[in-house]
Amino acid sequence: MLSINKYGNFKSIGKQKKKTQIVLCHTSREADNYLASLKFRYNGQFDRIPHFVITNTGEVLQLLPETTYSRYFGEQSVDKNSIFVCFENLGWLEKKPLSNEYINWQGSIYKEQVYEKKWRDYFFWDPYKAVQIEVAAKLCNQLTDTLQMEKKCIGHNTKIEGISKFEGISSKSNYDQRFTDLNPSFNFETFIDRKSTRLNSSHIPLSRMPSSA
Repeated sequence: MLSINKYGNFKSIGKQKKKTQIVLCHTSREADNYLASLKFRYNGQFDRIPHFVITNTGEVLQLLPETTYSRYFGEQSVDKNSIFVCFENLGWLEKKPLSNEYINWQGSIYKEQVYEKKWRDYFFWDPYKAVQIEVAAKLCNQLTDTLQMEKKCIGHNTKIEGISKFEGISSKSNYDQRFTDLNPSFNFETFIDRKSTRLNSSHIPLSRMPSSA
């Protein structure tokens, strides 16, 4: 059984026992800063709360019960039907001039090896940690078992028309080209093929995968 630590005293805006999708996303900043922003923004009334956060060390924090929902995504049908699993990750990065450091749009500094790939107008990315992917696979397997959800995964990060009707595991970037989570460094093959899980690729037809996304 995966170790899950309850975190904070966040309030949901409603309950929804039947969930159809797990949406993978990321924090765009260090976990400590992200969690502090959730706690204190709008005097503690911020209501865009994910269900889970997976830190760079592989710790799983549960912020909301999985059978509840917040306004995390901003579309009621998606919010009600989804569980949001957020990776600690800085997202896209820019190289600081005359320096070996990188910086993201939040001002977070990154000094390690970056993942390089041109995607959605950006070139440098904070790589997801192997332990995060392993833990996420276990968490998703556990959630799909507990909530009797489909054990299918889109398996890529490009936009798909009608994604909100998909049942299984998706990423936020499957919804719209303006989203960059999950970024290109995420190893979907490893995520799906973990021996500790029973997840399957959804085999979405290629005609529904825009090559430019």
